[in-house]
Amino acid sequence: MYKVIHGKTWGLKDVDDFIDIINTLDKQSIIQARSLFKREEEIIISRAPGRLDVMGGIADYSGSLVLQLPIKEATLSAVQLTSGRSIRIISLSANESGRQNYFEMPLGDFFDGGSAISYKSAKRYFKKNKPTQWAAYVAGAILVLIIEKDVRFAQGANILIYSNVPECKGVSSSAALQVAVMNAIIKAFGFAVQPHELASLCQKVENLVAGAPCGIMDQMTAVFGRENQLLALLCQLAELKPFIPIPEGISFWGIDSGIEHSVAGSDYTSVRVGAFMGQRIISELMDRHFSESYPSIQSQYLANITPSLYEKYFAAHIPEQMKGSEFIRRYHNTIDEVTEIDPRFVYNIRKPTVHPIYEHSRVGTFAELLTTPLTEDSCVKAGELMYQSHRSYSDCGLGTAGTDWLVALTGEFGPSKGLYGARITGGGSGGTVAVLGRREARHSVEKIAIKYSNETGYKPYLFSGSSMGALAFGCLILKGI
Repeated sequence: MYKVIHGKTWGLKDVDDFIDIINTLDKQSIIQARSLFKREEEIIISRAPGRLDVMGGIADYSGSLVLQLPIKEATLSAVQLTSGRSIRIISLSANESGRQNYFEMPLGDFFDGGSAISYKSAKRYFKKNKPTQWAAYVAGAILVLIIEKDVRFAQGANILIYSNVPECKGVSSSAALQVAVMNAIIKAFGFAVQPHELASLCQKVENLVAGAPCGIMDQMTAVFGRENQLLALLCQLAELKPFIPIPEGISFWGIDSGIEHSVAGSDYTSVRVGAFMGQRIISELMDRHFSESYPSIQSQYLANITPSLYEKYFAAHIPEQMKGSEFIRRYHNTIDEVTEIDPRFVYNIRKPTVHPIYEHSRVGTFAELLTTPLTEDSCVKAGELMYQSHRSYSDCGLGTAGTDWLVALTGEFGPSKGLYGARITGGGSGGTVAVLGRREARHSVEKIAIKYSNETGYKPYLFSGSSMGALAFGCLILKGI
């Protein structure tokens, strides 16, 4: 039996369940799990939640303000150091879907002739075997620490993962996994990383090893999130703003559409590329014509351009579409380091460019409404901002019939049934819809889920509740008795 010798479980059921799992590994169906941990050695446990994207979403990579709620569902990681030179990973998650849940690799695979392999080589390494591609999000933490922090791992580690964050639902199961694993590895190997850097390192795992071009809001929420508070993040060097406690009388829910979402998908990537194309065009216009008149605008972030300035000076110059080869010929490249322009692809530019400019304004107004005395009128206005955000996602090509219908059903129920607004979340193209309503309106949300299920045959997962991020949780240390 293992017992906690340091840290607190905070009364969280998933933590207690995880400790029970560790204590019964000898009964697991995965044979490798039975010998994973030695009872005489310490085990480090970290926990990180998923998140509900209330407002902001894909505007994060354009420097927008975003509002994120850490959900009650979380990923837990247990790490124990070994005397060998390999990494063994076992996933006992509730999300298993036919993939291979055991992965092992020698640490030496991260080196070539004494030097660390490149991120591109690592990406190829993990993609060569589809059933274990998920291991890039875990073992990738080791490589990122080697490259970015010059960490020299003199020994290996055994890693156990358990998660109840549903995958492909747009609630950032990947960031929860990265943060839980990276934090436990850092603690187990005994070196220090500041919380902001922890989030940044985890983003590098996703961007450069797993190959998903996400912004940083997911990792920041998994690290800094506070229970029942919205994390307000200005995505310009990941600047935390004051947290926004959810006002008494209202709640946020998430309804899963059943349409699988992936931030690595072509829709999200092409929209991101289109936004950075628009930013590049605006930056050149400013250099040529507007730099003296508007020197305070930081053109590397679309969110710093107000809607009125955009309409007055830039809107007429942003093309609806442009082929990648034509853009490269005229502008060479964008400033985005995690996407590449496909010369053969025709990119939408205007709508992806407009979205973060107006979304940043919407999010700021939404935050103001939640930090002033709440009235029925202000709730309706906040809901309307969510509907506007949803329509803008659809304009960018990130909507789906299922998410559109869930938002429409929320509108049909409306304030008379306690519901004020809804929007698609995260990277769009499926996933989860966030809903704002009065606290007692949960039954209306449940009715929407039932109606959706009756019509589609898919029973939606309902997200409700919140929990703390990795920083507030800390780490547990277990030892056998």
